[in-house]
Amino acid sequence: MMLRYALRTVRARKAGFLGAFLALMCAAALITACGTLLDTGLRGTVRTERYAATPVLVSADQRVHRTTVKHKHGKTKVKHKAKPIAERAWLPGQLRDTLARTPGVARVVPELTFLAQPSTPAGTGGRSGYGHAWDSAALTPYRLSAGHAPTASDDLVIDADLAARARLRPGDRLTVQSTRAPRSYRITGIATPATPVRHQTSLFFSAAEARRLAAHPGQVTAFGVLPAEGADPERVRQSVARAVRGTTAQVRTGDARGPVEFLDAAAARTRLVSMGGAMGGTSLLVAVLVVVGTFGLTVQQRHRELALLRAIAATSGQIRGLLGREALIVGAVAGTAGALLGLPLGDWLYSRFVALGAVPDTLERTVGVFPPLVALAATLFAAWAAARIAGHRVARIRPAEALAEARTERTRPALGRIAAGLLLLAGGAVLVVVLASLRTEPASTPVTFLAVVVLSTSVALLGPLLVRGGVLLLAGPLRLTGHGGRLATANLRGNAARMASVVTPLTLLVGMTCTVLFVQATLGDAARTQVREGVRADWVVTAQGPGVPGEAAERLRARHDTVTEVVRTTVRVGLDKYPAQGVTPAGLARTWDPGVTAGSLGRLGPGTVAVSEVAAEQQHLKPGSVLNVTLGDGTPATLTVAAVYAKGLGFGDLTFDHDLVAHHVDNPLASSVLVRTGRTQGELSTTLREFPGVRILSPAAADALQADRQQTNAEVNYLAMGLVLAFTAIAVGNTLAVSVAERVREFALLRLAGATRRQVLRMLRTETLTVVFLATSLGSGIALAVLTAFSVGMTGRAAPTVTPLLYVGVVGFAGLLALLAGAVPGRAALRVRAVTVATAKE
Repeated sequence: MMLRYALRTVRARKAGFLGAFLALMCAAALITACGTLLDTGLRGTVRTERYAATPVLVSADQRVHRTTVKHKHGKTKVKHKAKPIAERAWLPGQLRDTLARTPGVARVVPELTFLAQPSTPAGTGGRSGYGHAWDSAALTPYRLSAGHAPTASDDLVIDADLAARARLRPGDRLTVQSTRAPRSYRITGIATPATPVRHQTSLFFSAAEARRLAAHPGQVTAFGVLPAEGADPERVRQSVARAVRGTTAQVRTGDARGPVEFLDAAAARTRLVSMGGAMGGTSLLVAVLVVVGTFGLTVQQRHRELALLRAIAATSGQIRGLLGREALIVGAVAGTAGALLGLPLGDWLYSRFVALGAVPDTLERTVGVFPPLVALAATLFAAWAAARIAGHRVARIRPAEALAEARTERTRPALGRIAAGLLLLAGGAVLVVVLASLRTEPASTPVTFLAVVVLSTSVALLGPLLVRGGVLLLAGPLRLTGHGGRLATANLRGNAARMASVVTPLTLLVGMTCTVLFVQATLGDAARTQVREGVRADWVVTAQGPGVPGEAAERLRARHDTVTEVVRTTVRVGLDKYPAQGVTPAGLARTWDPGVTAGSLGRLGPGTVAVSEVAAEQQHLKPGSVLNVTLGDGTPATLTVAAVYAKGLGFGDLTFDHDLVAHHVDNPLASSVLVRTGRTQGELSTTLREFPGVRILSPAAADALQADRQQTNAEVNYLAMGLVLAFTAIAVGNTLAVSVAERVREFALLRLAGATRRQVLRMLRTETLTVVFLATSLGSGIALAVLTAFSVGMTGRAAPTVTPLLYVGVVGFAGLLALLAGAVPGRAALRVRAVTVATAKE
């Protein structure tokens, strides 16, 4: 019976449930979109291109492992964890003989993959350029469509796509920037792949030249295993797996070959899982917070109806059941519509991540039934929970009290609500204190946004008290605005619960937007400040291409300049990941000052390392301590700590000898070269004129370039949280519109009492601006507290970076949104004749 009554109620009150429907639909769409990202990260396919003709591929292990054994209460627990490494791991070349002796194997083809960027005006069409030995062309296979294979050290075979794009043919010369100085090669042939290769440009060198450029003597990237004719590939795989047992080699077939070829796609899986989970979780929390307010307004509109039901003997359980069923009906329709809308939204979101470079297009998007179903379930839960929370009071009170409260709002919120609000306020304060002690971005970022949501939730629960307190403070200025201000003051005081439902999403909008915008700015500005303070060089050499070759640095040293090459990488200490760099130790103090607090950079060399204060604190290190590190390509190294420095945010947490890092990264070219010299920019440019793409910049110009790069990286985070903010903005307008639409009778009575339409609209505008002021103050306060704690933890200073113009834009957008959301339904309500409304049945 209650289900039938709920269906009839929803059908009769479509307009009343419209606000909740829109909020739930947007929430379902956002959760579905985030779920598709998460699903892609977990199940997305990375299809192979280079190894299309290689049924079995043997590659190195791209993970670092740690096994812990615990003995407790007579039981032994063994835990195994693994984390990915940042660079390509290599295999020993002698493994080829072992594979060749494996039953069922006809041929073993060693593969070398290394950086090789062709220098052409037409570019590569956004494709990454890789070099290989011509012997490994059979792994795709590539076949010559013109010319002949490379034999000499300056011979080169290019793929057909590059030849067509740059209009090259055999006999032409092409400059290639690889791991060494740029070199001009003679094109001897053009190769066409048997299967499409869309995501990379392949350049084939002679075997000797490929080994020189790969710079890993005696090692290979992978082995392609070609089964004998008639052999079962699966049996061959099993035989190969047995043959390499006890080594770090991994045997891969099918789609598992793709991650070996595209390391960035494999790493993007983790990034997508992290972003999708964070966005989806935040969306769900925001959805519950917003929908509770929307349902609260809906229940408030029906307070008289529900009170009458209580008066005619409806039990508390029946009222709760009615509200729950209504919410589930609305949630089911809204969740279904939102889940369907979320699929194209997820596709757009994924395409934007690809366009920004956060996710490579080699990772194919996966669309399954799981994200829409989860979104539907989450929407149903949010609707049910919101209805139970919003209807708790009316379902619990006595029938006589229900009728008494149907006409007037309670002057004091329930004690349980106040207690819950204070508890969440305390929880938010604890999160802020914890945030101030977190010194790594992966640890602090989730706590940052969680603190904003928790504090905004406390505002939602304490909203009526906060509104009354705010109105009490603003009563004087509001009276000065005339009759409209006095009416607005009376309405705000008498309908604090309704106004609190509007204050909550506005507070969340301002608080979350300011946090998203200024967290990245705080971190980026602190890092750039450390770099500006730490770079002592007169000039910074950078490159438009892959990097600055070591030969360019040697050319500068030959002119007696002090030169420091900087190579970037990521390493692991145990399973903990740290950004790191390799620098040239000679003359380091003249070009670089990281703020050494212990030890000396003079002891930095092949067997030592300098660490930041953050890393030293986390790993309990000091000068003279021994540090076991896994380098970027998985190579273990045991080093002695030479120094501890303060500016880890700008320069990375670990600093090694340049040559140590350069031998264990995919791109050994320097990301920058610091030069201390008395020569001018023009003289340095003349010295490096043989190196195309190299630029000589002042430290200030290099800092501006770094700022542009940080802005590009920040755009990914803005996009990730932008949809959540867009949903919050929609919820703000939706809630305010619902709040105004229910006041049709109130406006009619004011007009019958002598107020003009203009006076009513002025009163409404004054109320809205007051609510915007209260929400902006609360949201700004929350954002300031969270950002200050974030700044203390990450930079050591209570000085978050806030751009005044950007902040004014946020507040202006929130105010404009609120004014529009209030004015449009307000004007619509005033179009109806006052007498008609006042005499109509409720």
